[in-house]
Amino acid sequence: MTDFTGFRFNRRALLRGAIGASIMAMAPQLRAATPAGYRALAFSGGGAVAAGDSFLTSEDGGATWRQGARPGASPVALAAHPERSGRLIVALEGGGVAVSDNRGETLILGGRGLPAAEISALATAARLPDTLYAAIPGDGLWRSEDAGESWEFVMDRPFIAGEERDVLSLASVDLASGMGGIWLYGGSTAGLQRVPDCFCRWQDVQPEHALDALVEGAEAPEPRPLPAGEPVRALISSAAAPSRLWAALPSGIWISADAGLTWETANAIAATALAGDPTNPDTLIAASPDGLFHSRDAGRSWTASTIL
Repeated sequence: MTDFTGFRFNRRALLRGAIGASIMAMAPQLRAATPAGYRALAFSGGGAVAAGDSFLTSEDGGATWRQGARPGASPVALAAHPERSGRLIVALEGGGVAVSDNRGETLILGGRGLPAAEISALATAARLPDTLYAAIPGDGLWRSEDAGESWEFVMDRPFIAGEERDVLSLASVDLASGMGGIWLYGGSTAGLQRVPDCFCRWQDVQPEHALDALVEGAEAPEPRPLPAGEPVRALISSAAAPSRLWAALPSGIWISADAGLTWETANAIAATALAGDPTNPDTLIAASPDGLFHSRDAGRSWTASTIL
């Protein structure tokens, strides 16, 4: 992998001045919404990782944590994939990404082709462990197919309530209804949308069999979306149960059992980061301004974690 010098902008280079100014103005606001100390979470290599001024690691699903390595730059987002044990993709404060194959002990810089701007959301593709997605405020969605070494622009920001919205959270979801079986969900500053992996267009979550129901003269399920206008600070799916989604909003943690068509509030924790055990959809961890928490009942109840 390469260092961050010599970055080139994509086909939107003519916008770089406006984008840069927008990002610089927006970055403090985005950072202010993150919890003190712990800004990103992931499950990797059979354990959990929390990132702040240092990495914390947990081997018991987030109940207890131990101090790990101290990175040279502050992480703002983490991504991992169950098929790449121990690997962490780390978005860095101020811009750029790094890759660790030992859960944060060492970092190798990557990010060739990315704008020199801070990433607001990061995710790995559900079926492709070396494919990554990153959202950049004021710009759009980027993809890497070589584990973060090089990147290309693939999608503008979602258009919600009359304007383009920045994406704060991403989740790649393995569903039969997606183009090629995969949907990429994006939680924005004002709601949730998704795009199939063809990257044709962002769209609201619709019933999987709505067209079949229309043809047959039956009623399609009625969507019950997340509260309108709230930022979706964190968004995760379960590899073990792809139709189950969790979203962290200012109003609390919300749960969907049908891939985001209908949502219900589960808990009032004001989480700003979430992660789920890819082998057990009932095991979740969360970060909030009050610290780290863990759940063993799919997010219905939460217990404060202990840092040893």
